Parts: sequence; structure tokens; C-alpha cells
Amino acid sequence: MLPFGFDYYRPKSLEEAVTRFQQADQSLKEPMYFSGATEFLTLGRINQVYTEAAIDLKGLSEGKIIQFDQGYLVLGANLTLTEIEEANVFPLLTSTSKEIADHTARGKITLGGNICGQIFYREAVLPLLLADSQMVMVGPEGIKVKPIHEIFHERLLLQRGEYLIQVATESRYLDAPFISIKRRQQWETGYPLITIAALIMENKLRVAISGLCTFPFRSKEMEGALNNLEVSPQERIHNALASIPGPILHDVEGSSDYRLFVLENLLVDVCEALKFGERE
Repeated sequence: MLPFGFDYYRPKSLEEAVTRFQQADQSLKEPMYFSGATEFLTLGRINQVYTEAAIDLKGLSEGKIIQFDQGYLVLGANLTLTEIEEANVFPLLTSTSKEIADHTARGKITLGGNICGQIFYREAVLPLLLADSQMVMVGPEGIKVKPIHEIFHERLLLQRGEYLIQVATESRYLDAPFISIKRRQQWETGYPLITIAALIMENKLRVAISGLCTFPFRSKEMEGALNNLEVSPQERIHNALASIPGPILHDVEGSSDYRLFVLENLLVDVCEALKFGERE
């Protein structure tokens, strides 16, 4: 049970969802969009989330599509992680998503819910960062399409009243060599320590990381170090570790030193698995 009551809306169109938000906002009800509702229920029970107007996006057909259109794979933000795994049209996204939470939870957690969530791991965004995906948002100004690197900086920077409805990824990224690895400290379905996703595009290694800092990220500086084949593999990884874009987490899941140790070994594993930078 949630410790507060709220009005519940399930709009049938993109425009109705925005209208419901605006009406509740004008009434000072702190409106909130959700689709899977797993985080809303979890955090609401411990008073970390509050709303008087919940707008459920699950009824929007645009958020449930899986289709190829003009060289892009378009995925609805309301697809559950299980649906993404079963479709397996973006293997790197499948590989990363199927390690999020447990099987039961993945049947409820949506792609958009994970990307826009408050829990800082948000691993589903990692493949999208690597594939330079386009984010499709709906808000008071209508539909907007923006490159992920313009709109995602530590989190998805939505304007008030906007919500994520789709993501679009160029088909050429779908078959790129990739790997996704999750390391946990304690058990197979516990919170992750670090998740790393990587792919090779145009003979360059791309890497995105979750669980190291308080936000998921892809660092061009780290990639620059990893792609400098003029130095040894050990020096490349050492230089990459010197380019981490924020303070390293230190919590009950693992100390900052331990996380750094795990990341160093993960980078070795990534390079070896993708046979990147091997030379005699």
C-alpha cells in the first residue's frame, strides 16, 4: 500500500497524456508519468516519490511498437524488458536488459521506465549511448526527436510535461560486435556493482558504464584512451581509468577502490572478448 492517495489517469492518445499532466500541474498536484510503475510503487512506499496525479502511459500504442523504418529500428518506450528480450532485434540491448533485476520484475519494468528512473543504475540506456540512438519525446510543444547525446547528461533531460515515447537506432549498429557484462557483489539477482557494455564501430571501441558513478555514462575521453593503439593494453586501460567523469561510488555494494578494481578487470575482459587492440 502507498501512504498517499492520487488520481489515476490512463490516456488513450499522446495529446491526452500531455493534457492530463498540464491540468494536474495547474492544480498543483505534482503529476507524474509512469508506464511499468515498478519504481513508482517501490519508492512511493518509502516516501521517496509522491504524486496526486498518476498518468499511466501503458495504453499508448505508439509506446509498444517494434518496427524498422527508413534504416532505423524503432522501439516503444513502454515495451517491457521481457518483450525486448523476446524480440531480440537489438542484441546488445537484449544482452544488457536481460540482466536487469529478476525475471518477474523484467516483465513489468519498461524501457522508458528504466531510462527515466530515479534509481541511478539505468542500465538500459547503455546500448543506446553506444549506438547514438535518437530519443522521441512528447510534450506541450508536440513531438521532438533529439540525439541521445544532446538530451542525456547523467539523466534524460526532459522538459516539464514531456515523456519518452520511443527510441530509434540506426540498423547498422544492430550487427556490430558487442559484449555486455554485469558484476554483482553478493548474489545473482542483487543490485549490480558495475555493468559495462561495449561495441566496435568503424574499428573503434565504444564503452558505456553503469554503477561506477551516480549516473550511467559513455565517456569520449575514456574511449580515446582505449583506442590509442600506440601504447600497450595495460597503459590504455590505465589512461582510461584516469578519465572517469565523476566521483566513484562508495556504498554497501562496494567501496570506490573495489569498484575501480572491478572496472579495470572488466576492461581487460572486454578487450579480450572483442579481440580489440591485439597485436604481436
